[in-house]
This record gives sequence, structure tokens and C-alpha cells, in this order.
Amino acid sequence: MVSRADTPIRYVPGIGAVRAKLLEKLGITTVRELLYHFPRGYQDRGNILSISECSDGTVGAFRLTVATAPRTAKIPGNRSVTKFTAFDESGTCTIVFFNQPYVKDIFEVGAEFRFWGKLSYVSKRPELISPMFEPYAPGIQLPKLVPVYPLTSGISQKMMMSFIRSAIKGNYLSYIDDIVPEQIQRKYDLLPLCEAIKAVHFPETAEDTADALRRFSFERIYIFLLGSGLSKTYIDNRISFPMSKIDYKPFLDCIGFELTGAQKRAISEIEDDMCGTHKPPMSRILTGDVGSGKTVCAAAAIYTAVKNNMQAALMAPTEILARQHYDELKPLFEKIGIKTALLTGSVRKAERVRINGELACGAIDLIIGTHALISPDIRFKKLGLVITDEQHRFGVMQRTALAEKSDIKIMNNSADQEERKAAAHILVMSATPIPRTLAFTLYGDLAISSLDELPPGRQKIDTFAVDSSYLPRVYNFIRKNIDMGYQVYIVCPSIESEDENESESEEFVPLNIFDIEKAEDHKNTKLKSVADTYGFLSKEIFPDIHIGMLHGKMNPKEKESVMTDFSSGKIKILVSTTVIEVGINVPNASLMIIENAERFGLAQLHQLRGRVGRGRIKSFCILISDSKSDGAKRRMEIMKNSNNGYEIAQRDLEIRGPGDFFPRSSGFARQHGSFDSDLLTGFSDGNLLKSASDAAKQTLLSDPKLELPQNLPACREVIKLFNTEVNTIH
Repeated sequence: MVSRADTPIRYVPGIGAVRAKLLEKLGITTVRELLYHFPRGYQDRGNILSISECSDGTVGAFRLTVATAPRTAKIPGNRSVTKFTAFDESGTCTIVFFNQPYVKDIFEVGAEFRFWGKLSYVSKRPELISPMFEPYAPGIQLPKLVPVYPLTSGISQKMMMSFIRSAIKGNYLSYIDDIVPEQIQRKYDLLPLCEAIKAVHFPETAEDTADALRRFSFERIYIFLLGSGLSKTYIDNRISFPMSKIDYKPFLDCIGFELTGAQKRAISEIEDDMCGTHKPPMSRILTGDVGSGKTVCAAAAIYTAVKNNMQAALMAPTEILARQHYDELKPLFEKIGIKTALLTGSVRKAERVRINGELACGAIDLIIGTHALISPDIRFKKLGLVITDEQHRFGVMQRTALAEKSDIKIMNNSADQEERKAAAHILVMSATPIPRTLAFTLYGDLAISSLDELPPGRQKIDTFAVDSSYLPRVYNFIRKNIDMGYQVYIVCPSIESEDENESESEEFVPLNIFDIEKAEDHKNTKLKSVADTYGFLSKEIFPDIHIGMLHGKMNPKEKESVMTDFSSGKIKILVSTTVIEVGINVPNASLMIIENAERFGLAQLHQLRGRVGRGRIKSFCILISDSKSDGAKRRMEIMKNSNNGYEIAQRDLEIRGPGDFFPRSSGFARQHGSFDSDLLTGFSDGNLLKSASDAAKQTLLSDPKLELPQNLPACREVIKLFNTEVNTIH
């Protein structure tokens, strides 16, 4: 029977078939998905600003009285502009609306309104252009916190709020099963689901949002850890093909440098996992700072597998990263007789057929590729090792799906001598240094190896924090690096300008949605966009230099083309969003510029900084921020004073909570709107992580297969999160 919560969205009053089609673009097709379409931020309209105290570009709320009657005039392009004057106790302001002549019937002289928008100074006179507005009326309390939702063209913030209010009034909430059992809610003082959803969408105070955050953060961790616990049980019940320890001397002779102590320790741990008889297959995560040498450890694991007559597969999240691994490992392994191939989505059909045939007969020892490796037509003769790069880009079941492509069968070590299918060993590489206590919680299904030292000779990246007044000097420094033959990254937090509703873009990096008190970090700071920065630099500053642009809204082929041109040196300056934070290796890049640095967490800033300093050239990172808040200044100081990823990760955990470290899952994101790992960012209650972990362990102890009635909603959510069938987990 279909739950009423899964009613098609078109039946909600005020939506209908046409708007339902628009909402589909946001992944909203049912009432449940609408109610789980959470805000990505809040406008603090309860904090009323004075006109005279605000500088150009200030965004906020203003309580103004209409002073003059609105007048509408025609302007070129068959457009119209409506203007009037309003005032508060400190001064006057011009209110401007384009192509909205109807507003002249709304604003009567003497009427009082709350306006929300960006204050601009035109000819030294303050203006609010196309602000949002609400009338003050006797007996009506205007909300202090107003949610800001991810939107699509044709759906406004006002409409989205109306749809959600209509769904709540329609009593659909009562038909949504609460994932967290009642006894756990009582034990850990959590809001029931219905109350939490109402508090998310229509909070009365910042405390309401904090309580909702605590509830949904707990839920997020709890479900993930239930799935991890079930998958660990599943992994422990598998059996691996027996391997023997080998002589690493030929391999070490080929790499041509001395391993660090951390690398030697990690390789030894990996070897112990892989070698032996009647053991579960290795399931280990290798974490380390940028440049700590994870690839060499992975190569040693590959060498172990191949020397035991097994095949290995390395899966990367992007074609660029897969090709980088291929270009690095192929020359190394050619010296010791290991055949390597590359398989990505862009490989031609004939080449794919050839590679598949050689994999199936065992002619290829190592295959490097993207998610194309999971395709049903890809077969191995003796797959013994699976390596996935960048843990947060692949789910548990994606890496397990590849590991189970092994067709090897061995005798079980049991009285009945049952023949069982052997599973490949799994090694996960993560470039995000993770505090060890957090890692044990988040990666309960994986053993952990940490590379906590860098190879000798790696140059420190000098980091500077400046405000936008230094931009002319920054531009000179960029040209100096280009003239020396090097390349430059410039990272912006948004794709398009705020004037084009960029705050609704997928890659906008907002203030944490529940952390209203940290609004100071962004107060009076103008959001820099990739589109505007690219246009300005190309036309005004560096018209003679080849500049590229990269962001998440480009299609995969466009992104691959831009990165190929940057990697080859054709593009000298790359203006990008954070899509470049993972795995991109351009040794010739010497300078990283990060605009609006206050809008990023420490872990993300460190990852972005790690895109430079990958060669032998001296490298620099410049953090640009106009924020005057203590929090932003503190983060900039930490970045200036430390290049240690583990130290920075620990500080980020203390300041922002575990969100940046939490594995992402498309399944959970689809079910829970814009909430995924970002849900936890800004929430630094260390006790919550422990509480959710304890609750998950207790649940699995009392109900190992999540079969009891109170645990069935959680079981269904685990299946969605891990994108698998329950029998696969069990």
C-alpha cells in the first residue's frame, strides 16, 4: 500500500501539473520529498539595520516607511522601472523595482514595510533594488528567520514556502515514518520527526533550528553507522583468496626513493591484511595529507596482488583523476612486467571490447578507470584487489560491487568443505586527513592506516590572508608567476553573481543553515562568482593571457576539456568553483587564490591549497576575505600558521563539526533534499557523534538484521542510503 506521504506532488493545493514538472528538476516528486526539501540558509530578518550605518553592498533587513508615492516609467528594451522613497530614523533610501509596475498599488505613503535586500550606493545615495518586502500590520508578528531554499527556474522562495506550508496543513507529516525509534528519541532528548520538520521550515527562534539540527544530525549519523555496521558484518563473513608475502625489493628499486616511516607502516598493515589463508578480505582506508605518498602505498598493494597471480582495479571518481593515476603508474609497472590499462566512459566501443576481453582472460594485470569499471559487461579472470580513490565520492556498495566481480571460488574452511566465491581485497584512499577518533566512528567498516608524515624535501606552501584592497598587488603577483612559466588557480564560492540569484545555485557555499549567530562571517562581504571573475580578468586585467573557467554546471565533456587544457599548460589561469578540490594534479601550478575565503571551512581550504605545491617549484596560497568577524579571522590565522592537514582537520572538527569529513551519499541526499554531509557542518557537539554511535551499536546488538517493527523505517533508510538490497547488507 502506498503511503499518503508518497502522494504525487501535483495534488498538493497550489501546485498542480505545471509546477510539479518544475519541482521534478529539484528531485521533488512526492509530498515526502517536498517536506524533506530543507532550506540551505536563513535570512535573519529580525536584525533590523539602520540605513545610515550600512556601507555599499550590505545585505540585510530594513524597517522603512514609504515617503513618496511610487512612480513608474518606461525604459529602453520595452522595460519599466518603478521608484519611490522610504525612510527610517537615520535617513532615506530609494526603492527600485524593474518590470513590476503593480507594486505602485502596494506601497501607500505612510505605510511601513520590512524590506530585505542589498543596499547599494548610486551617486552617493542609498538604493534597494528589487528587495523582498512584507507589510507591518497590527497584531501580526513577522517571522525573524526566513528560510532560503534551493530553487529552479519558475519556482520562487515565496512559492516554495507556500507549497510546504500547504503540505504541513494537509496533515501529510503524520504519514511519514520516524526513522529514529521513540525510545532512542527519549534517551537522547531528540525532537520527534514532525516537530523537527516544522522547526526546520518555520522556526520561531534560532534555538528551534538548533534543536532541529541536533535531531537531523543524529539521524544522519545513526543511519550511516547502522549501514556501516551491517556492511562490516557482511564483509567479515566473506572469504578472500589466499595470498603469500612477497619480496618488495624489485618494486622499491623501481620507485627510486626512500619510503617514509608512515609509508612503510601502512604497506606492512596492508600486506598483513592481504596475506594469509581463510581470512576475510582486506577492508582498509588509507588517509593522509596532500603529498603524503598514498599512491606509492596503493602501488605496493597492487604489486602484492599481481605477484600472487591476481588482478587489481583502481577506481577514481573522475576521468581526469583516473588518467593521472594511469600516467603515473603505467611507467612504473612497465619496468617490472605489470600490464596496465585505462577504462573510462569516453573509451571507444572497440577499445572497450578489447580491454574487456584481456581482463577476462587475465592478460591485463591492473585496470585503472572510473565508475565504468562497475558496468555489468566488465569481467575479470582473477580480481584480487580493488582500490577506490577519494572515499567520499563512492558509497560502500559501489566499492563492494567492484570487489565482487571476482569469479574465483575456493573451499570454505568448514566441516562441510563448501565451495565459496572469494571476494577481492578493498583499499580506500582518502586525501582528507581525518582526526583518528572521528575516523573510527565514520569508517567502522574499515581498518585505518594513516600517513602522518610527508616525504622529505616537500616545500611548504606559503599562505597569506589579505582583504580585497590588496587585489592590485595580487594581480601583479599572478602575472609574475605566469611570466615565470607557471600556472594559477582562482577559486570563487559561486558560479554566477548574486544579482542572478546565485544563492540558489548548487555550488553556493552558504553560512551553515542553522548557525545564525555566525552571520557576522559574511556581513558586508560581497560574494565573488566564477562568471564575473572570469569576465573581469579576461577583459580588464589579463586580456593577453589564456584564462579558463570551470564549475559544476558544465557538462562532463566541457569540464574534461578545460582540465586537459590546464594540465597541458594551454590554460594559464583557471577560475573555478571547488570542483578542483579533489585529486587534480598539475605540478606546474604555483599559486592558489581563494576569494571569499571566510565562506569555506578549514578542511576545504586546506584541500584547495593542496592543489599547488605538487611539483618542485615554490608555491603560494592567498586567502582573500573582507570579513571582520573573529571567527573568520581565526580561521585565516590557522591557515597561515599551519600546513599540517591533521592539525587543521582537528581544528575544523572543533569549530565546524564533522560535516566536511562525512561521506556523501546520493541516496540520502535525494531523500533528504539539500541535506547531506553539509547537515553536520557547523554543529560541533562532540557528544552527539558518540550518542549516535552508541545508539547504532545498541540497535544492532538487539536487532542484528533490523527486523523488529520499530527498526523497519531505519532499515528502509539504510537501503536507500547504501543503494542496495537488504539481503546484500545482511
